[in-house]
Amino acid sequence: MLVTLKDGSSMEVEKGEKIIDIAKRISEGLARNALIAKMDGKPVDLTATVEADCTLEILTFKDEEGKNAYRHTCSHILAQAVKNLYPDVKLAIGPAIKTGFYYDFDFSTPITMDDLPRIEKEMEAIIKADFPIIRTQVTRKQAVTRMRGFDEIYKLQLIEDLPRGSEISLYSQGNFVDLCSGPHLMSTGKVKCFKLTQITGAYWRGNEQNKMLTRIYGTAFEKKSELTDYLTALEEAKKRDHNKLGRELGIFMTDELIGQGLPLLMPNGAKLFQILQRFVEDEEEKRGYMLTKTPYMAKSDLYKISGHWDHYKEGMFVLGDENMDDEVIALRPMTCPFQYLIYKNGIKSYRDLPCRYNETSTLFRNEASGEMHGLTRVRQFTLSEAHIICTPEQVEQEFKGVFDLILYMEKCLGISDDIYFRFSKWDPKKKTKYINNPKAWNDTQALMKKILDDLGINYVEAEGEAAFYGPKLDLQARNVWGKEDTIITIQIDFAAAERFDMTYVAEDGTKKRPMIIHRSSIGSYERTIAMLIEKYAGAFPVWMAPTQVKILALTDRTAEACKKVAEELKAVGIRAVTDTRNEKIGFKIREAQLEKIPYMLIIGDREAEENKVSVRARKLGDLGTMSLDDFLKRIKEEAATFYLGN
Repeated sequence: MLVTLKDGSSMEVEKGEKIIDIAKRISEGLARNALIAKMDGKPVDLTATVEADCTLEILTFKDEEGKNAYRHTCSHILAQAVKNLYPDVKLAIGPAIKTGFYYDFDFSTPITMDDLPRIEKEMEAIIKADFPIIRTQVTRKQAVTRMRGFDEIYKLQLIEDLPRGSEISLYSQGNFVDLCSGPHLMSTGKVKCFKLTQITGAYWRGNEQNKMLTRIYGTAFEKKSELTDYLTALEEAKKRDHNKLGRELGIFMTDELIGQGLPLLMPNGAKLFQILQRFVEDEEEKRGYMLTKTPYMAKSDLYKISGHWDHYKEGMFVLGDENMDDEVIALRPMTCPFQYLIYKNGIKSYRDLPCRYNETSTLFRNEASGEMHGLTRVRQFTLSEAHIICTPEQVEQEFKGVFDLILYMEKCLGISDDIYFRFSKWDPKKKTKYINNPKAWNDTQALMKKILDDLGINYVEAEGEAAFYGPKLDLQARNVWGKEDTIITIQIDFAAAERFDMTYVAEDGTKKRPMIIHRSSIGSYERTIAMLIEKYAGAFPVWMAPTQVKILALTDRTAEACKKVAEELKAVGIRAVTDTRNEKIGFKIREAQLEKIPYMLIIGDREAEENKVSVRARKLGDLGTMSLDDFLKRIKEEAATFYLGN
């Protein structure tokens, strides 16, 4: 047999020779580090044999697929350990993920984080035993018999849902057998370093109608130093997690009486929201946008015209029953159809275009309860939304203008380096997901690709991620846990103008259809606030800090002086509060530091007499005593530097 290696070279092998033996012939070092292989592009175990001429690539932990196999093997070791300790537990699924692995279990009695060390100890024993990991291909009937014998009800559901003719395999290690397609490492002893990190709930198959299972997360590396670095980063992520820190800083809260995905912005959060909204709306006005204010709901008739009823109804909150009520209302999932009707109010000429309508839009989307998290995925949110209605000739220029606005916003927020670009395209095979107009899709995607290439940005392409009415450029970012979210989009819509009979009078006097660009500028305010909390660990730049200065009275005698200074700061637009409690000054300083307030002004008897303030900065510590005018000059200059994202 002839095997072609990754570097293009070829070598002769015996028919039936194992891949691990081929790896040894290439290099003993390669064989030691080998985890799995790819044969003709398909990931396989190292124990697989060569039966015909093929291409072959040996994968190590440096390769993403090798890393995934390493961590997936660790998830099986976790499952075996849990099964050893809790024999009546039912197994669900256990994949590798970007940060490690997890396994979902159905426990008869709940477990807690306190149980993880015991599970880890059992995992270590399994690794030390170095059980060979053996793949066995079976028929559907054999797989059902084995899993029924183990009383693994979730595995039986997985088998039932496999398409007829699917290749089914079982993997065994010691006394443990699992349904899995693989590939896996050759033995449990190949896993060197791991750590269980978290326990959460997870609905079976992500469906809130199904049973809530227990998900155990872990991570695994080849080197202890890599594991240590990761765990250190994980601790930093916990400190920055907006869902924890945002609550501690009084930015938002939730309450069971209100419901999931409906956060309450507290005074600090509402002030931050207001600061961002004013900044966005002022900048958009400078760039020629016209502000609109539209209803939060509309009749289903509107959404039927826009296409949302056909393509997005499951994600909407519908009030009423189509089969029983004369008028069915739905809360809006986006603002576009409302602004289209504003555009249609009066004849438009080519001279009126582009029309740039912007709105700070409160929107509603019926997210699954298992998907909601903090401020990043909620059922009610507010979007910095806009729609540009323009001639086909203006699309490229307007798209580039939107892109410039977004980059400016991201730079001001200080997060421009934390995003990457995704060109989201349609998938012609998913006919029900998208408007069925292949020519329009191909033409619009070609136009967007030209624009993106002209902008000279690096982007990845993602088939099947487009909006139902057109392709889009997504700005993607990861939270502190590595989960990726779309924070901003720019979309080109080829369908809405015809659906809503939108026209303009062209230069030659004929009526023509405009093009539409959907866009946001900083995305959802809630998600942006979450991102900012994690970016700055709650220590916001001066310009966006809800409270910029806290004035601390050294004694009761200086309380009135503190209030007077606060009024002077507020009069020139500085957000200031006082702390005149009868507490020790050290306690007040520590509390202000925990609140991450940029500046503290301490006023004792001497400062009050001389109209001075003792200044402490969040970053620099004690700055000494200065006049109030000098401090005002300092903070006003610093607060004006938001254009640099400081």
